[in-house]
Amino acid sequence: MDVSLTRNFCIIAHVDHGKTTLSDRLLEFTNTVQQRVMTDQHLDSMDLEKERGITIKSHPVTMSYPAKDGRTYKLNLMDTPGHVDFSYEVSRSLAACEGAVLLIDAAQGVEAQTVANAHLAFSQNLKVIPVINKIDLPSANLELCLKQLEDILTIPAEEAILASGKSGIGIQDILEAVIARVPPPRWADYAQTRTLVFDSLYDSYRGVIAYCRVFSGSIKAGDIMQLMSTGQRSEVKEVGIFTPKMQKSANLGAGDVGYIVSNIKDTADIKTGDTITLARQPASEMLPGYKEVRPMVFCGLYPLESSDYEKLKAALGRLRLNDSAFVYASESSVALGFGFRCGFLGLLHMEIIQERIRREHDVEIISTYPSVVYQIVKHDGSIIEVDNPINLPDPGTFTEIREPTIKASIHLPNDCMGDILSLIMEKRGTCEHTDTLDANRVMLSCVLPLNEILVDFNDRLKSITHGYGSMDYELGEYRASDLVKMEILINSDPVDAFASIVHREKAEGKGRELCEKLADIIPPQMFKVAIQAAIGGKIIARDNVREMRKDVTAKCYGGDISRKRKLLDKQKEGKKKMKQIGRVSIPPDAFIQVLKN
Repeated sequence: MDVSLTRNFCIIAHVDHGKTTLSDRLLEFTNTVQQRVMTDQHLDSMDLEKERGITIKSHPVTMSYPAKDGRTYKLNLMDTPGHVDFSYEVSRSLAACEGAVLLIDAAQGVEAQTVANAHLAFSQNLKVIPVINKIDLPSANLELCLKQLEDILTIPAEEAILASGKSGIGIQDILEAVIARVPPPRWADYAQTRTLVFDSLYDSYRGVIAYCRVFSGSIKAGDIMQLMSTGQRSEVKEVGIFTPKMQKSANLGAGDVGYIVSNIKDTADIKTGDTITLARQPASEMLPGYKEVRPMVFCGLYPLESSDYEKLKAALGRLRLNDSAFVYASESSVALGFGFRCGFLGLLHMEIIQERIRREHDVEIISTYPSVVYQIVKHDGSIIEVDNPINLPDPGTFTEIREPTIKASIHLPNDCMGDILSLIMEKRGTCEHTDTLDANRVMLSCVLPLNEILVDFNDRLKSITHGYGSMDYELGEYRASDLVKMEILINSDPVDAFASIVHREKAEGKGRELCEKLADIIPPQMFKVAIQAAIGGKIIARDNVREMRKDVTAKCYGGDISRKRKLLDKQKEGKKKMKQIGRVSIPPDAFIQVLKN
């Protein structure tokens, strides 16, 4: 097919604005998927995606559409995630497209990720087609959506298409707009073959399968391909397109989106963002790749059974290939044994990876408390980065600790503003300015420490705003703060799994909470065991594990009280002696329960 008849576009939107449902209608309208095999959320291939109602991975599909002008066009569509933790997936899909359909929920209006994803598309110079979705809802407010489109996103309201993914309204208008407004594939006239790898997965039978977009030239089975970042060569075994299942084809030409199966068997050899060219006539310059993504949240992952270590290592390797925003390195812990230090883009990303390890690779794991990357400024001015509290150097060796901050845009109803400002202050954040979006909604621009928003910030934002609040954020600068390393001592021995870096003002409250939780969870011991939270040599909180008591006075009936006292004193001496030589045995499920909470 002529390159001028190909269009590459993706669908971008805020979470739950109807991207996947609209994709289903496009597949039905173009007869790409037969009605008898069609399912809801058809492009969401993971059970996890269907259960949670969110898209985690972007999914390519090739459609054929006979347009009103009498010509048949090849449309390559990519459905993308909407959650801020998966914005890297969105940026990769955008790099492989020339246009983007921007969905806006007619009832919700423009939200935080709508703005963020629109700016991502503008920065890649893509043609953005605005679509007001869910217009058949009783609560739809078209006038407000069109006004927000112009005021917030600076897109003319007359460009908007009115549609409903659920009832199929406006589907043909969207397809015609893609053909009319999205330009044909760019850089197609480059002399050599250049193919961009935007995703990949591991197949136990065929090895590494690269998802790619061909920008120029063509590639077919039997060719010797070359990875431009490493120079590695490999024979192409199969090429094909997605319909949305993998369908083998003779070759992939300029503008096509498809997959390449090669001789590469190692997951570490092929990188997302790499350029594939042909070894016989290699290209001289790579395609503009993706920015190197940096993980923002770290935690330790350990197998529940130590025999599963190699299985966990293999699982992480395959997930790393399928998700280039995820990183890992081996580490060990006295309490938990051998495991891995893993980096994620956010808390939802962390949760999804852990769930995928359990489901797809059948490995039961335990994770340590999430932490972020801190910068330690030493006396000589040198800076080291620490992502694990155990590696924090002695306080006498550095002058300050800097923590990462985020720049957050929070969209919320007017009447919740006071409560949200209190939440921001509680999390040590500052509100820099507010913008009134319309009569009912405002947007706050805030700076918050990343460490403070990890665990419960998003949940509390949703609770306070009754589900109407939304947040988008990007990494800001590092700022100096009064941070300390808090350790948990059990019978005077530090337990590395519970070490954390906290703000000095919040250390006592957090320490007391953790000590109380551990005292409840650890089973009674033969002698009284102290659980203490300490900063350096200073104890800031304490609780005790219950001790087992044998009723040694049961055999005394009547007589003088001194007989009972004598027996109790003898028991006390025995407990004291046991404490000197005794060690506390903490069952593994105690760690699991505390770390889960």
